[in-house]
Amino acid sequence: MAQHVDPSSNTDPLLFTPGPLTTSGSVKRAMQRDLGSRDQRFVETVARIRARLLALAGAEGDRFASILVQGAGTFGIESVFASCTPPDGKWLIVANGAYGERMVQMLDRLAVPCAVMRSPEDRPPEAAAVASALDADSRITHLAIVHCETTTGIMNDIGAVGHVARERGRRYFVDAMSSFGAIEIDPDACGIDYLVSSSNKCIEGVPGFSFVIARREALSSTRGWARSLSLDLLASLEQFEKNGQFRFTPPTHAILAFDQALTELVDEGGVAARGARYRQNREVLHRGMTSMGFRAFLDEAVQGPIISTYLLPEDGAFEFGDFYDYLSNRNLVIYPGKLTQAPSFRIGTIGRIAADDIERLLGAIADFLAERGIHLDAGT
Repeated sequence: MAQHVDPSSNTDPLLFTPGPLTTSGSVKRAMQRDLGSRDQRFVETVARIRARLLALAGAEGDRFASILVQGAGTFGIESVFASCTPPDGKWLIVANGAYGERMVQMLDRLAVPCAVMRSPEDRPPEAAAVASALDADSRITHLAIVHCETTTGIMNDIGAVGHVARERGRRYFVDAMSSFGAIEIDPDACGIDYLVSSSNKCIEGVPGFSFVIARREALSSTRGWARSLSLDLLASLEQFEKNGQFRFTPPTHAILAFDQALTELVDEGGVAARGARYRQNREVLHRGMTSMGFRAFLDEAVQGPIISTYLLPEDGAFEFGDFYDYLSNRNLVIYPGKLTQAPSFRIGTIGRIAADDIERLLGAIADFLAERGIHLDAGT
């Protein structure tokens, strides 16, 4: 049975996006406090968050550490590249979407050598191909991949790729931006050295910071490598462990909201329960969209529960800007497409939403088609 999740308010739009996303009223209210960044209550909050993140990952504190990084999720990604690449290091980026390509851009700006193994946007990379790429270039020291590539919503097999990296003694970095908190990830079993996610994704906080879960042995070896002052991960960890504080001004209100969001994740039943809600959201969405005649970009076998991509109908009466505005005027916000292959749009199924919210969106989409006289062939 569809269960409605407490919306943020009666007037806020519902965000069917991959983050920022709809948050609970209690998460918003948590930000209505002013705390000094050196205040002991804030220091204790940061320590609690760091411990909770390790617990979510099933990572032992003596072997892994969590580091909060001010800024968008991209800042966390770049902090790994800027801090954890040795002077003679080289990365292999496994890319099948825009966020893998963004990693390449970061390394280019940092003047760090990298090789790129590209796969089609609708196909996960094969571990055997990753193995061949590593075997072909002994200079590669590090490997990076996106778990849920939100360009499409595809899920990449980070376990199989991690096995390849570990077998060959390469450091392994996973962008878990849009999966951590809703999909079980075992950093140790996957051989992950660095994992990055963000406050405004599946944990259902607000934008303001990202976080890195790092294998202590890997991070401790990076001393002297940092190419950035503010994104120096080892220096940040040492500061947290010295006095519990950030080196530079933290987003205090976003951190208070995140602490509340973590409590709500636990209260919901943890990662498994949240993932189940997102999967139900996605199943309701997909069933409704295909019954109206929309075509999904991905095969169901590789589709994740986070965000779904649908191809724009070929009917000339369907114009995305008009479609977007129609939904937005009804307080329903979706995402434009990001494919290189075909015009598309995306609908997220994460955040403080449930199946009845998806049904509301589907009803509005059906109304749009009817009012514009657009007829799609179901199943095409």
